[in-house]
Amino acid sequence: MAGTMNLRERKKLATWRAIRSAALRLFDEEGYEATTVEQIAAAANISRATFFNYFASKEAVVFDQDPEERSDWQELMNGRPADEPLWDSLTAILTGFCESLRERMPLQRELKAQSPALAQSGQSFGEQFFTDLRDWAADRHSESDKLTVTLWQNLAVTATLTAYQTWPADESFDDFQRRLERCLREAEPARPAD
Repeated sequence: MAGTMNLRERKKLATWRAIRSAALRLFDEEGYEATTVEQIAAAANISRATFFNYFASKEAVVFDQDPEERSDWQELMNGRPADEPLWDSLTAILTGFCESLRERMPLQRELKAQSPALAQSGQSFGEQFFTDLRDWAADRHSESDKLTVTLWQNLAVTATLTAYQTWPADESFDDFQRRLERCLREAEPARPAD
């Protein structure tokens, strides 16, 4: 995607990333609640108005996806072999998606634990991803039983959420990935006999 962007789009993406980087650094150093939009703008060398051109709120800095992330995970989905069993595809996609969040997921989790405002937020870092995954599964397996495809996809998503929700604060991201793999293994439906 970066190769097809014009100069203006690349500058906007660089500004978006600079704002997020400054905000996440301040959240890590000062705490989410103590950090103001004005401090983020100053750290990113932009105006307060410019901040709001890129993010709707301070909370959005934590949860909004990088503009290039969606094309990355769509590539991950579309790269699965057409004849691969659905559960194998879902497992590979979900572990790959979580791996792409290696740098951000631990900080988001820590910030939610520290901030009552973020903890009560209904926003999730994966909302758009899960919607795209549902669309991908429905399209890829349109000839299959819709109930089975939807059930298996929901099982895989629930296994992923379970791994996240039970991830102890003192465990590393690698520990989370092992927990995720275990949850997906244990949630795997029985495959039909040939």
